[in-house]
Order: sequence, then C-alpha cells, then structure tokens
Amino acid sequence: MVYISKVYTKFGDRGDTMLASGDTVGKDAPRVAAYGDVDELNAVLGVLRVELARVEPAAQRELLTALDAQLGRIQQELFDLGAELATPGATEGKAPLRVEEADVTRLEQELDAWNADLPPLRSFILPGGGPLGAYAHLARTVCRRAERTVVTLTRVEPVRAEAVRYLNRLSDYFFVVARAVAHAFAVPEVLWDTHRRSSTP
Repeated sequence: MVYISKVYTKFGDRGDTMLASGDTVGKDAPRVAAYGDVDELNAVLGVLRVELARVEPAAQRELLTALDAQLGRIQQELFDLGAELATPGATEGKAPLRVEEADVTRLEQELDAWNADLPPLRSFILPGGGPLGAYAHLARTVCRRAERTVVTLTRVEPVRAEAVRYLNRLSDYFFVVARAVAHAFAVPEVLWDTHRRSSTP
C-alpha cells in the first residue's frame, strides 16, 4: 500500500532523494537516473494511449483495444520495474515488486504476434508512421535510453538480469508495434535511403 498525503516535502530541495530502502542519495545517482528514465518511458506510454483513444471509433477498433490493454499492463510492469530499481538489494530479494522472466516471455509472444503479418524490412525505417507510429517510435527510443541507463547502473551496483532483458525486449516490442499500426492504417513506411548521396550532383 502506497499512501501519499502531501505532494511536496522539501526533502529534495538540496538535490537529494530517498530510495525505497530509506537510503538518501543524490538525485543524479545512477540508480535514480535509471528509475527516472523508466518513469519517463511510462509517461510516453500514457501519451500513446491517449492518442489511441482519439482514433475514430470504427477504425481498427479490435487492434487498438488489444494494443491499449497491452500498454496498460506494460505501464503497471514499468512501475514494478521502477520500484525494483529504487530498491538497493533487489538482487537479494528485497524488492517485493519486480519484473520477472515471465514478463519477458509474454513480451516476446506479443511481439511475434504483431510481427507475424508484417512484410520483411529491406532497410531501416525513419521514425514516423502516422501519430500512433511516431509515438511508438518515441517510446522505443526512450526505452533504449532507459536500458542504457540501467546497464550503466549494473557497472556499479547489482541489478537483476531480468530488468535489462525486459527493457531490451520492450524496445523491440515498440519497434514492431510502430510498424504494425502504420500498416493497419495504410501509412507508408519511409525507408532510409542509403543511395541518396551517390545520386547528388
């Protein structure tokens, strides 16, 4: 149970914050940076879900309903991951909430399902694909940054391998989702043109 009676405490006015363990660290500590990036990713998913709700009701409703359900669950899992990262000693079982290998496996299954009907890529694609695709690409890039920040944390403190695997798989998930929604709404994918410079006079 989390109980919040007051939003501001003034505790952090000098640049410190308190971890879930009660330890005080600087707001620029690697652990704080890691769960901060995960929190930012969660906020991007909130924006993506708002954009989903704005789509014309009759347009691809089954697809969007399924995607929204998955994103809602992922937001919950990201809170679990943030709680884990905010808890020193999580590798020793001190974090009651955390991502598990089953969460990684479920992402893989969902990723494969979204990818099943997509044409193979002939090149890298430019981020875009309509509003939904663009927000999914934004989620992908923020997720990659969160993954890098967590990997940085692993260099100085123990972090469960499942946390890194989860973020790695999740960024792949967003890439495939970006492609899937673009194809569902017939938005052309713009490929990276590696030959454009050779044709320049």
